[in-house]
Amino acid sequence: MKRISSDIFCTLHTIAQTQALEKHLAALLPPHTLMAKAGEAVAKLAKALVPHAKCIWIACGPGNNGGDGLVAAARLAPWAKKNGVDLRVSWCGDELHAPLDAQWALSLARSNEIKFTDQAPPQCDLVIDAILGIGCRTTNIHSLDALYDGHLLKLLAEMHSINATRLCVDVPSGLNADNGSHSIANYLISKSEVTIHTLSLLTLKPGLFTADGRDSAGQVWFDDLGADSAQLSLLVSHEPKDVRLGPKSSLVTSRAGLHSSHKGTYGDVWVLGGQHITQSGAGMTGAAVLAARAALNTGAGRAFVIPLGEPEIDWDPAQPELMFRSTRTLNDQPHPLPGSWVCGCGGGSLVVPYIPLLLRRATALVLDADALNAIALDPLLAELLHTRWGNSQWTVATPHPLEAARLLGCSTRAVQADRLTSARAIAHRYNVICVLKGSGTVVATPKGQVAINPSGNAKLATAGTGDVLAGMLGTTLAHFIQTQRQGCDAVSALADAVSQSVWWHGHIADCWTADTPTLTASRLSQALGTRNGR
Repeated sequence: MKRISSDIFCTLHTIAQTQALEKHLAALLPPHTLMAKAGEAVAKLAKALVPHAKCIWIACGPGNNGGDGLVAAARLAPWAKKNGVDLRVSWCGDELHAPLDAQWALSLARSNEIKFTDQAPPQCDLVIDAILGIGCRTTNIHSLDALYDGHLLKLLAEMHSINATRLCVDVPSGLNADNGSHSIANYLISKSEVTIHTLSLLTLKPGLFTADGRDSAGQVWFDDLGADSAQLSLLVSHEPKDVRLGPKSSLVTSRAGLHSSHKGTYGDVWVLGGQHITQSGAGMTGAAVLAARAALNTGAGRAFVIPLGEPEIDWDPAQPELMFRSTRTLNDQPHPLPGSWVCGCGGGSLVVPYIPLLLRRATALVLDADALNAIALDPLLAELLHTRWGNSQWTVATPHPLEAARLLGCSTRAVQADRLTSARAIAHRYNVICVLKGSGTVVATPKGQVAINPSGNAKLATAGTGDVLAGMLGTTLAHFIQTQRQGCDAVSALADAVSQSVWWHGHIADCWTADTPTLTASRLSQALGTRNGR
């Protein structure tokens, strides 16, 4: 068993892959072996989480997830009796129609003289959520509840009403393990109100790390139940669209190079955006400046800012190294445009006329905010963007959920309901590496490979942090095109580099402690140049 931290890199597996492995192992092992191991793992973690507990309540559903909870109760019983722990179990299943493993688990619990109860205790130290597992993907929880005479919803409501440490078995009840959407959102409790742990069994699932998953699952633990990793690899080797957690390396490498290197060695980043206040009464020049600062602070040799409108700013007192240029500079540049370009940060409507030029001439391009909105509205721009990849022009798009919805012609709710599929769809439709921002940011390639970012928190929910990320990715592309690798390997290498930048962006927020000033976008940008992120 291991604790999953934000700097881990591993493969995630879908519900179908997990169930295939389960079926494969069940055919090889004696009956009930996997459930026995799962229940033992849950009991072990429960004792570690609340070693001095006075009361533990295990809420067990009608299927095999409930069976895992029943086995855990049987394994906890001797320890509970020895230490005076009030151990109670609620089970809402139908003994005649329960799966065979769950029937065996129920018999095991009864033989250990477990105290069964129809109601949750008024107070307890630990609630074990073993109600619904990966097999439940219904969005209509009431239909499922009707099969059990209302007992299922009652059990869920009681479980979520108790202010106690919660341990979820495999997945939080009602969470779709593939995409992180929650079918019982009315019962969700803020992570700040209770301490939540989830023990993922046999495989790690994507839904635990994105959308509703991160808040619902809390701290994720993993136990492979002794499964052979080689067997798992063989079972899922046919799946071309693999999902991974985190970048291959979460270490931020030093910018130090050869003594003979110079600023040109590390690439140029050009930021086009920052619409002036005279255009619409809303000044957004700061967005472009933040992106350029981030580019410089993450190792660009030079960072240029091309503000739009009638800017009165021609230098940045806080970062005087930034170089300001007028839009006329675009006409003076060679073809293809040198360096990498970041387009859209605070650009408003003024950025639109420049997008076709960048789509045609920029070798490396980060599209953010208003640039993405313009492309979503214009099929000709969308077609220009799609053809870039075949011309060895690299593009990274960084939509938040609303911008993603515009790109896909759907609702924000549809995007959030399946963030992995949405990111893949954008990457494929527009031939870009898509960075779908949000809880568990998703990085997807045009070929369908996906990485979910495990770092970051709500401290990033403030204006300008997305502009900082865009600038960071500008530097990522600037460094990447210095190597000029081609082919499929180049796509994977760029996706890994993008994932690493996304991870570092979130990691700084993870390191931002309560005794430091509020994390603003400016402070985030400044922290990029430090080794510990503070």
